[in-house]
This record gives sequence, C-alpha cells and structure tokens, in this order.
Amino acid sequence: MGMGMREEDVQSGGKRLKCFTEENEGDDDYMDWQENQEDDDEDDEEMGVCNNNNTNSSSNNPFFYQMISSASFVVSDALEPDFPIIYVNTVFEESTGYRADEVLGRNCRFLQFRDPQAQRRHPLVDPMVVSEIHRCLEEGTEFQGELLNFRKDGTPLVNRLRLMPIGDDGIITHIIAIQIFSEANIDFNGLSYPVFKQPSYNKPSHFNFNSPTSELNTDSQNHPNHCAILQLSDEVLAHNILSRLTPRDVASIGSVCTRMRELTKNEHLRKMVCQNAWGRDVTGTLELSTRRLGWGRLARELTTLEAATWKKFTVGGRVEPSRCNFSACAVGNRLVLFGGEGINMQPMDDTFVLNLDAANPEWHRVKVASSPPGRWGHTLSCLHGSLLVVFGGCGRQGLLNDVFVLDLDAQQPAWKEVTSEAPPLPRSWHSSCTIDGSKLVVSGGCTDSGVLLSDTFLLDLTKDLTKERPMWREIPSSWVPPSRLGHTLSVYGRTKILMFGGLAKSGSLRLRSCDTYTIDLEEDEPQWRELGASGLTAAGPPPRLDHVAVSLPCGRIIIFGGSVAGLHSPSQLFLLDPSEEKPTWRILNVPGQPPKFAWGHSTCVVGGTRVLVLGGQTGEEWILNELHELCLASRPDADM
Repeated sequence: MGMGMREEDVQSGGKRLKCFTEENEGDDDYMDWQENQEDDDEDDEEMGVCNNNNTNSSSNNPFFYQMISSASFVVSDALEPDFPIIYVNTVFEESTGYRADEVLGRNCRFLQFRDPQAQRRHPLVDPMVVSEIHRCLEEGTEFQGELLNFRKDGTPLVNRLRLMPIGDDGIITHIIAIQIFSEANIDFNGLSYPVFKQPSYNKPSHFNFNSPTSELNTDSQNHPNHCAILQLSDEVLAHNILSRLTPRDVASIGSVCTRMRELTKNEHLRKMVCQNAWGRDVTGTLELSTRRLGWGRLARELTTLEAATWKKFTVGGRVEPSRCNFSACAVGNRLVLFGGEGINMQPMDDTFVLNLDAANPEWHRVKVASSPPGRWGHTLSCLHGSLLVVFGGCGRQGLLNDVFVLDLDAQQPAWKEVTSEAPPLPRSWHSSCTIDGSKLVVSGGCTDSGVLLSDTFLLDLTKDLTKERPMWREIPSSWVPPSRLGHTLSVYGRTKILMFGGLAKSGSLRLRSCDTYTIDLEEDEPQWRELGASGLTAAGPPPRLDHVAVSLPCGRIIIFGGSVAGLHSPSQLFLLDPSEEKPTWRILNVPGQPPKFAWGHSTCVVGGTRVLVLGGQTGEEWILNELHELCLASRPDADM
C-alpha cells in the first residue's frame, strides 16, 4: 500500500489517533502513532488520574514497536460461513510466518492464537476490539483499529487493521483487510490479563504506565480471602458482567478499586455499556458526539444533565414563501422542513434543508423530482438513517391519510408515494413516532368533521417498498386514552411509548390535558395504561398541547413549550423517568437563553444531544433564521 500521505486522522480503539510518516537518513520510513493528547488529558481529568507525559522511551514502554514499511493484504469470502480467506499477499506471509496454503480457507482469527495448535485466542487479546470486529462484520460496516496478533513462532505483533466490505447490488461479497504489522515488545510474565491499552493496576499514588505489575496479583498474595468476583478474568468481568450494567452503575463500580477503574476506562467497554442500555440506533446517532467527549463523559452528562444549557444562534438562507404549521425533523446533522400553511391558508409542498455541519449554515430548498400534495398539520419522521416519511395532514381537498417517502441522500431526491393497505382514517394534528428505525406509529388527531380520534396504528416500512405493499395494523387495546390532538408520542426503552398532553375530551382547564399514558409494543397484547397518578407530584407540567417532548438516551423524557393554560411559562422544562417504580416529575433549571415559545412540530433533536427550536422568539414560525438550541451535552469543538 502507498505510504505517501503525510498526515491523516484515523479512528482506533475509540480514540482519535494521528498518523504521520517521518523520513530519516539511512532508515526505512516508519509510522508513529500518537494518541490525541487533548483526549487523554480530558479522560484522565475525568477519571482523576495524573497523566504521565514521559512516553518517548522505547525501552520502558511495553507497547513500543518498530513499523514494518509494507502492508499486508487479505481477501475473505463474505458469502461463505465464517469468512474464509481466499487470498493473501506475500507481505502477509513474510510478516506472520504462515504460508498461503496454510491459511486459505480459514478465518483470520488464528492470528490471535500464540500457539498454532491453540483452541482459543490468547488472553492478552482485547475482547472489546474483537467484539467490535464481529459487530462490523455482522452489520457490513467498515472497521479500523488495533489488535494484538502473533506470528507463527509466537512473536507478538501489533496489527493496525482496516476491514472494508465490498459487494454488488447491496450484497456484500468480500471483506478486504489491510494490515500493517509491527513487533510488540511485551513482557508476558509481567502483563495482566487481558491488555486494555494501559495494563497497569498500580495504586493511584504510584500510577506508572511503564510498570506492568498488577495490583490484583499483589493483593492476591497478601490477602487470599479477597472478593471472589475479583478472581474472574478481565475478559469475563468486562464482556459478560460490566457491559450489561447501566452507565450509572459502571461509573460507580469504577470507583471501587484501581482494577475496576482501569476496566471501566476502556472506550470499547463504555460503548458496549451504552449500546446495551440504549440500543444500537441511539448509540449510532450519538457516535459523532463521542469523538471529543468519549462515551464515559457523554453517558455521565446525558444522565445527570449537568452540562445542559440554552443558547441562541442565527443561520442564513430563507424559507420562502413564509409559512407556519409545517413539520420538521432531523436527518443526521441536517434539519429538514416540509410543507406548512402559507399565506391565505395555502398548503405548501416544498422541502428545505439546513446543514448544521456547514461553517455557515443556510436554509436551502431541495430540488426534488416530485412532491406530495401540499399540506399542513401533518407529521414528518426519519427512518433508516436518511429516509423521510410524511403522513396525513390537511390539503386543498381536505384531510389526507397518504404516505410519502424521500431518500435525502439519493442523487436525484424524489418524493414517492407508498401504496399501503388498510390505512387509518384521514386526519391532521395527529402525533407520530418511530420504533426500531423502521416502524411508523400514528396516534389520534382530528377528522374532517372535527371529531377527535383515539386510535393507534403501526406501519412497518422494513421491507423493500418497491416489491411489497406494507400494511397498516391497528394496535388493539382493551382500554385507550381519551381522544385527542396536539399530543406527543415519545419512545423510551426501545419499544415503549409515552403519550403526554394534547387537546383531549377529558382534559382539564379548557380541554388541555396533562395526562400521561404508556404502552409497550413488545408485549404480545400491547395495552395502553395511565401512568400511576399517585406517583406524580403536584409539580408536573401544566396542561398543554402542541408542545415539545424530547426522549433522552437513558429513557427519560423532557417536556416543555406548546400552548399552555394560564400564566405558566412555556420555557419551563419538566423531566420524567417513566421506568421508575414511582414516576416523579422534576423541574429542570437550565442556564442560557431559552426561547419564549416552542412548538412540537417545529422542534427536533439533532445528533441525540441538540434540541433545536424554530421560531422561538416571537412565536411566529415563519421567522426561521433565529434558532434556540438546548445543548444536552458539552461541545468542546463549538465556538464559545
């Protein structure tokens, strides 16, 4: 592989690494990999560890290695079980000591065995990295990281590995592996089991990354009656026990002893903890936020909301003609707006995008080949990463119950109607949410005659829409909440939905409601249930409709804004954890510049940590160049 690139950023082991090539007279080119010092300093400060900057001595560093200049190239068959090798180049043979005829037809994991006759990987191989490789292979995504391997003669190697899936027509046929091997100077008699980047478990007062002595081994000799759980290997503790706990519990366990602190400091473990607790869809959305914060700090801030703050900023471009009653949602770091009520109640059918990754974000109208009929009072949701789906609303000819989808990342974006069977009644001012990134749930709303609805429907858009017509399925329940419009549906616990507020028949104070209901779609017979009123305090949100509901990764929900009864401030934030034994509303005080107004259909969550409010200063939604942002986590890379 060519080594001409002078500098590049890569991702390895959950940290930003900088790779650069140096040329020395009389020496071959070699690569020096350095961890980003800012990330290390932040991590050490978070964990209470004094950083040791004296890492330049190759004789003291157990992970110092000299680079081999050429790259190994391996091809595996992704259509066969266990990804057998079908090709290796001569560099692979020279670097590993294995001939091609010895490895063809085998999975490449044998490089994790120090003895060619071994039945399992060596205990020093980091199981978190292995688990991440397995996940990337299962999902067909690219992997880039570092792993301990061994030559045929048992010599330890550091494998800088990049796996790239390739295929045709959406089917992955082969896995390409580019490997850069280097010898690792590891003391097998001193290192503990397994290696998690920094294997030292010494006491904090003597914390020295250059010393591989394990605190566990010392304590075992002096105190043979120590806790039995500490006799388990690091791999079992991390992969089978710690990864199944909540982020809050893992943070607590990290303060028990130095060994637990070192285990819980591993970024792969932290990501697995968040993934198991919050789901892959949520952690995938949060991936960008972890590049500077790390999973440990991000989990803490989203759990405690200690870093939450309001701020206000201005964007360029214009959304014309002016409008209100549109719908907005987030696609990655892009804000998408569709439709709305224009001048003289004209239904709008255009689409606008605001790219927040741009240096100077501006509204741009999306050129689409075709558009749905103009409408307002509809819902706009995001499925499958970049797929937008519109349902219902009020158009020129009355209320609608059609479904249109748009792939925002397509070369020629075009709204396409989804012909579905057994659709719900036409409606507007209903509420919707998405489950598993592929299922659209619609609830309530208002009919042409003004009748409020209480039904709940689900549309599964998982399958290929060009080959099979999806079918709407009403979710039956022996009891349903009173009919309503302008309410919110919030997903928590992956398959559970919380309904709050709205304009309901049984609501208090001018029909506005502050009632709360839940349903679990994973149950064999899902049932709506009113959230135990006995557990809710009197400090709950006042009755409201068309408000904002934000689902946090940890399962809690924030309510604010909307049309609020009485003299209550719509900018006051309320926090609820519906999974608690006795759910209790809490008031959340956030510093900064909060909006005076916030509407549910014009507010959306970007990247899992940013709540963006459109038209929050005057309540007039057509002023869309001023945005208010509720930042749920720190943004070290943002302008201060």
